[in-house]
Amino acid sequence: MLDRSLAPEFRIPDDFDLIEPEKHILQSGASVFHMPTPNLDAVKIEVIGKGQRANLPLSQTLLPSFTLQMLAEGTQKRDAEQIANFLDFHASEISPILTFGHEGMSILSTKLHIFEILPLFLEIIETPTFPLEMLAKRKSQRRLSIQLEKEKTASRASQLFRQSLFGKNHPYGVEIDFEHVDEIKQEQLHFYSSQLLWQNLEIFVTGNFSSSEWEKLIEFLEQIPNRKGLEPILLPQPESIDSFHEIRESAVQSSIRVGKFSIPKTHPDFIPLSVFNTILGGYFGSRLIKNIREDKGHTYGIYSSLAEIGDTNYFVIAADVQKAFTDEVIREIEHEVQLLCREPLNQDELEIVRNYQIGQMLSRFSSAFDLMDRFRAVHHSGLDLDFYQQKLSFLKKFTPEDILKIGQKYFKDQQLIQVIVG
Repeated sequence: MLDRSLAPEFRIPDDFDLIEPEKHILQSGASVFHMPTPNLDAVKIEVIGKGQRANLPLSQTLLPSFTLQMLAEGTQKRDAEQIANFLDFHASEISPILTFGHEGMSILSTKLHIFEILPLFLEIIETPTFPLEMLAKRKSQRRLSIQLEKEKTASRASQLFRQSLFGKNHPYGVEIDFEHVDEIKQEQLHFYSSQLLWQNLEIFVTGNFSSSEWEKLIEFLEQIPNRKGLEPILLPQPESIDSFHEIRESAVQSSIRVGKFSIPKTHPDFIPLSVFNTILGGYFGSRLIKNIREDKGHTYGIYSSLAEIGDTNYFVIAADVQKAFTDEVIREIEHEVQLLCREPLNQDELEIVRNYQIGQMLSRFSSAFDLMDRFRAVHHSGLDLDFYQQKLSFLKKFTPEDILKIGQKYFKDQQLIQVIVG
C-alpha cells in the first residue's frame, strides 16, 4: 500500500534524450528548424532575424519596437480591427519578437487554421500601413509607460545599472525618454519594415505536419523576404562606474542593483557559475533569501541572475528593501558573496541545490514547444542541445570545491558595481 505520509523518492536520471530539430535550408537562404509534435494540433512558427537596434542612431532606439508592434495595426487590405477579428475567429495569435539581438514575429495557431493564417502573416510583413492614428495612440501609451517607469524605483534602478555597465552613449545603456518617442515618424516605420527587418532569417516551426502539408508550408515560408544582413558596427567600449546613488527623499524603499560583467554560455565556466548563482540568490532557498528576507526581514524578495543583453553577459543581484536598511543590506550582500568564495558548501546544501537544479532543468522539457524554446535559447548562443547534457552531467557530480574555485575566480575580493535608487 502506498504510504502517503512519505514524500516520493527523488531519483536523478542517468541521462535524458533530447531530439534535435530537423533543419532545412530554403531557397531564400533562410534556415528552418522543425520540431514535430505527434498527436498535438497546436502550431507555433517564429520568424526571427538579426536585431538592428545597435546599428541605429541612439535617437531612434525605439524604432524597432514601434515597427514590430505596429505591423499588425493595419495592411493595405485590412485595418487593425479586421486583423484582430480574423485572428480571434481562428483562435490564433500573431505577436512581435524583440530583444537586443533578435527581432521578428511569431504565429500561434492550430493545424486546422494555420494555412488560413499564413496569408495574413505574409500580408502583415509585406504591406503594413502604420496608420497615423494608431501611431499617435502607441506614442501616447509609451510616454505614459516611460513616466511610470521613471517613478518606480525598481525600474529606474535596472535602467541605471545598465547605464553604469555600458555608459549613456551605448545602445545597451541609453536611457529611454520622451524625446525618443517624439523621434518616431510614420516614414521611419515604413523604412525600417521594408529595409532593415527580416535579415538573416531563421524560422522555428513546432507542429505536426504530413509531407504534403509540410511542402505547402515551405511554399509559404519561401515568400517571406530574407534580406542580407548588414555588416555589424563596432560598438563603443562600455564605460563602467563603481557605484551610483539616486536619492529620493519621498521614497519608502530603496531599489538595489549590484553586479558586474560576466561570461557567455559558450564559456567552459558558465555551467559551474550558474550553480554558484543558484546557491547565492537563484532560488527561494538561496543564501541571500535566507539572510536578508527570512533572518532579517529587510525585503520581500532578493535574487541574483546571469543575464544577457545583445552579445554581452552580466551578473546582477536585485532587491527592493526598506530604505533605513539599505547600507546593511549592501554589506550583507557583499558578505554572502565573499563567504561563498571562502568556505565550501556543506553536503546537505549541496544536495538540495543539486536536486533543485536537476528538477528545474528537466521540468523545462515537458513538451515539444519547451524543447524548441530551449533549443532556440542555446542556438542563439552558438550551441546546441548537447549543452543541457553537459549541464546535467555537471549537476550530477559537482563538488564543494568546484563552486569554491568558481567563486574565487570570478568574485573573490572583486568590487561589484552598486546602483541604489531611493
